[in-house]
Amino acid sequence: MTTTIEAVDLFYLSMPEVLDIGDGSQDMCLVRVRAGGHTGWGECEAAPLPTIAALICPLSHSACHPVIDSVVGARLDDPSDIAAIGVSVRANSLDLLQADHTWSGIEIALWDLLGRRFEEPVHHLLGARNNHPKRPYASVLFGDTPEETFAKARDLAGEGWTAAKFGWGPFGRGSVQADADLVVAAREGLGTDADLLIDAGTVFGADVEAATARLPALEAAAVTWLEEPFVTGALDSYGRLATRATIVRLAGGEGAHQPHQARLLIDHGAVGFIQVDTGRIGGIQDAREVALHAASRGVRYVNHTFTSHLALSASIQPYVDLGDHELCEYPAEPKALATDCTRTHLVPGSDGLVRAPEAPGLGLEVDVEALRPYLVDVDITVGGRVLYRTPALEA
Repeated sequence: MTTTIEAVDLFYLSMPEVLDIGDGSQDMCLVRVRAGGHTGWGECEAAPLPTIAALICPLSHSACHPVIDSVVGARLDDPSDIAAIGVSVRANSLDLLQADHTWSGIEIALWDLLGRRFEEPVHHLLGARNNHPKRPYASVLFGDTPEETFAKARDLAGEGWTAAKFGWGPFGRGSVQADADLVVAAREGLGTDADLLIDAGTVFGADVEAATARLPALEAAAVTWLEEPFVTGALDSYGRLATRATIVRLAGGEGAHQPHQARLLIDHGAVGFIQVDTGRIGGIQDAREVALHAASRGVRYVNHTFTSHLALSASIQPYVDLGDHELCEYPAEPKALATDCTRTHLVPGSDGLVRAPEAPGLGLEVDVEALRPYLVDVDITVGGRVLYRTPALEA
């Protein structure tokens, strides 16, 4: 008997106060799907309200359907059905730019549901034959000063991290010397043995000269990569900067919301590391496509995750069988919302490595009771018709 998708529910969750900092764990768009008596969960890496609007907005024209039109009622019996739904979403919602983010969380939840239905972890359903552990790097923001950055790095070293990334904050917003001071502080606090990664958060736009001016300090500190010096589409800038770096490699891709954009960074942007967020790229299957393409091009694939462990599990699934692609972004300073999302977490083992769960689906249980205090009630009414009202948050 064919199973069809019966319901797609999106939940707006938020911390009591959202700060103007580069921390995506302050709110969440949580996805629940139901089909054939089974439930799956996912997370969109996107602002919740426009993501919900993309799910249910009124039809604008033939290439601007609400995402829900392509999902509810669709068949869900095997992974090929998920791919077919994705094709429909991108065709029917072509001009609805938030649709990719909305679909990403739904797609993750569909994989979780299928895994639970067939009692298999998602990576088994993807065809992965191995589950290689990943070496997590602590992903944190720069301190506002070199002194704060040094203290953060020293604490991470004391906790045993073998790699850490510092990003956003003041980096790239002041002088070249100010940035050099931040990098030196991070390296001194972290020590010489750990990998140091730097995330510029697209601060240089497409300005190659501004990014080039930071290279001497990065290379003197033996930085492994400079992440997102430019916006995702600035392929020429990425390529030009890559030719000027002798030690540090470029990394990017988290802003890609389709596999094609990530592939362009690999093929034409000369990145050494491609970073993909399953909650933006189109979900797990699209991330898997990018991972395999990266491997074929000699580029290292790394997940992008700065939110919950539900998202972390989803982000590891696409490359568990790529043993040489060993780094894994690990949110080291998550807000309480992200921590409370699931009852269990992907904790590094005694060897310091993180493993994708072998339990069905994504292998984590959403803690609906813990999430209730974060739930934001939303009503969307158009022309007197209620298009969305916050669903009941229950397992």
